[in-house]
Amino acid sequence: MISKRHSLRTAVVGVLGAASLAVAGTAMAATPAANVGVVQKAVPAKAGITAKPSVSSVRAWQLFRVTGQTTGLKVGSKVTLQQKQHSKWVSLPASTTVSRNGSYSLGVKLGLKGKNDLRIVSGTTASPVFNVTVR
Repeated sequence: MISKRHSLRTAVVGVLGAASLAVAGTAMAATPAANVGVVQKAVPAKAGITAKPSVSSVRAWQLFRVTGQTTGLKVGSKVTLQQKQHSKWVSLPASTTVSRNGSYSLGVKLGLKGKNDLRIVSGTTASPVFNVTVR
């Protein structure tokens, strides 16, 4: 009698195993084939830079600060001040690196009198243009 019970138990387990495979196979068949093997890639945040001068007007060669935030740039990335000269953007010898929280602070001295169009750049990413008047 023990062998009949053992046979019956084995048969029930076999039927349940086959049923679960059939259900799993149905679930797999219901899944669209296009999603099989698709790997989701993280889309990097679009790079951006903000810039704000500490003053709107300075005397020639007077120190002022430009501060701002970056998004999508790596920590330690170099940001550089550019000045528009005769319709061309010229990099000035004023640069710093992006801190851990994405911010930067840059000390600047300008000597070109009049309204100066400035921006901060890092690679191909640039901040909106801001103005500082040198008197």
